Amino acid sequence: MGLGPMLLLALMEGLVMAAVLALAASGLSLVFGVMRVVNVAHGTFYMLGAVLAFVVASHVPGPPLVAFVVALLVAPLAVALIAALADQLVLKRVNYDPEATIVATIGLLYLLEQGALTFFGPNAQAVIKPFDFRLQLPWFGYSGYKLFVIVAALALLGALWLLMTRTKAGLVMRATQVDRDVARAFGINVDRVYMGTFAFGAALAAVAGVLIVPIQQAHYLMGGDPLLLSFIVVIIGGLGSLRGTLAAALIIGLAEGVVSMFWTPTLAKIIATLAVALVLVFRPQGLFGTRQA
Repeated sequence: MGLGPMLLLALMEGLVMAAVLALAASGLSLVFGVMRVVNVAHGTFYMLGAVLAFVVASHVPGPPLVAFVVALLVAPLAVALIAALADQLVLKRVNYDPEATIVATIGLLYLLEQGALTFFGPNAQAVIKPFDFRLQLPWFGYSGYKLFVIVAALALLGALWLLMTRTKAGLVMRATQVDRDVARAFGINVDRVYMGTFAFGAALAAVAGVLIVPIQQAHYLMGGDPLLLSFIVVIIGGLGSLRGTLAAALIIGLAEGVVSMFWTPTLAKIIATLAVALVLVFRPQGLFGTRQA
């Protein structure tokens, strides 16, 4: 395979990575933007989405497509319920204090990881792809499922944008983001908004995990890399900026695809970390973030 086809393949792989990363990072960005909570357990919700997708798919009879669709519906809902429970039992009790929530979500990370290890075991598990279609290009064939992942992520991100900009729920979340005390004075139930936001952010991470598990195997430790990359994306794009998150996910995803193809995945993460350092030095608010007064 020549250099041109290899570069095209790397870019296509990078787009898949960018699509999944944008979903996961948008959940992290949403939680921080509305609640000002740095959710260290966010990668664990991604892992739970993948693990629960395997559990659901392995118990649903019928063709792989039916099992995958059921998993895509059930796993994010289950993760959202777990996140809502964690918000009520943990984050609300520390009054969403920034320092306390970091420690609390670290504890939540280990608790959920060990729970996954206890109930689902240490072995990596695969989920059958819902369909085997391949796009045949002149140089190579490419997985139709990976193209579906890109399209599905774009559709979900478009729905997220519509939710935040065109619905009453989005307006309430943005009002709470600006000033929760004023929002409470206008009759908004801030605690309920926070619980819903935390659950919704976790569900976005879980959807990303469900989409990736037919490509990668589900494992109880698989949340580490998505957590790191999500933080990198959110920092580069700007904390709380959905537009910045999407732009940064595209940059990081394409860069990781190209660097991993021609060199090593470790080098890709080193470059991404250096990019974060440069952003923090020269533009601390991120590419699309606004400087705090």
